[in-house]
Amino acid sequence: MWKSDKQEGKRPMGEDMDIEDPNSNALPTRQEANEDVSAFVGKGVEFKGTISYNGTVRIDGFLDGEIHTEGVLLVGEEAVITAKVTAGTIVCKGKITGDVVAKEKVKLRSPAVVSGGIKTPMLSIEEGCSSTEHLK
Repeated sequence: MWKSDKQEGKRPMGEDMDIEDPNSNALPTRQEANEDVSAFVGKGVEFKGTISYNGTVRIDGFLDGEIHTEGVLLVGEEAVITAKVTAGTIVCKGKITGDVVAKEKVKLRSPAVVSGGIKTPMLSIEEGCSSTEHLK
């Protein structure tokens, strides 16, 4: 009755995000996140408030507030985030306005735009990204 995602040619959420291929335009694989996406803010969804979570969250909509996690934050290409962001790992293809702090790493994939400070021990910026503030 129900077909699995693989039978229909679809991949589970987050599996299309290959981070190891430098030529890939996608976000990280589940293997890098080490788990499935815990929550998803879809395209066209607007959220105001604070998100605190463990695991992996992908945002493709609009978020205004704060994000706090020890886990992974995946920011899709059409995402627009106005927030103070604190995470273990951040992989961004969208727009973030606000200060970003990552305990492990930040990966900016084209066409990401960050308007705020970035504080992280490891930073990767793909050609085509921009930051309007400063890195720490």
